[in-house]
Amino acid sequence: MPYRNNMDAIRTFMAYLQKLTDITEEEFVRHLEPVCRVRRFGKKEIITKTGEVENYFNFIVKGLARKYYKKNHHEINTQISLEGQMLLSQESFHSRQPSEYTIEAIEPTTMVSISFEDAEKMFASSQRMERMGRIIVTYSMVIKDKWQMQLIKMTPRERFINFVTRNPELMQRVPQKYLASYLNIKPETFSRFKHLLRQSHSPRKTHA
Repeated sequence: MPYRNNMDAIRTFMAYLQKLTDITEEEFVRHLEPVCRVRRFGKKEIITKTGEVENYFNFIVKGLARKYYKKNHHEINTQISLEGQMLLSQESFHSRQPSEYTIEAIEPTTMVSISFEDAEKMFASSQRMERMGRIIVTYSMVIKDKWQMQLIKMTPRERFINFVTRNPELMQRVPQKYLASYLNIKPETFSRFKHLLRQSHSPRKTHA
């Protein structure tokens, strides 16, 4: 049964890559499937520690995880990712320098991971694989830049509304303190926005 579950996880990763790139099933089975490793983490388990070199590219098949760094004893969340998304300490993975971030599972989480060494060998194996790697790196950079621009251009209220509209389920799955940090909104302001949101969605009483 675990083998079947692992293969299901890897096939989910293949479907994700096929949305981003033109990789064929034959290419995936030949080049990627042998180097894909399914890893499972419990709630609050550390996936990558601050100070260690990130050795894995990770795709979340099931669960939820966050990336954060510490500043003056506060945890600053820079990424919250769920099923169908990538999560790794990118700077550390590519530079081979110690990570400044910690990655932690918020829920029990299953990932398909590829080690740096295996990824390097795979990208060097053919132009097609190298192109696929370039597309993935570019895509993740674009996503990151878009988020940074939102933090700069949007007001806290606009960020809150935009996030809730796009990610309603995360409001139920992610602790409020993590979301407030991620959106760069003060916890009390986040609570106020959440209260106003509930009020706007609650049915109004009518008088006979």
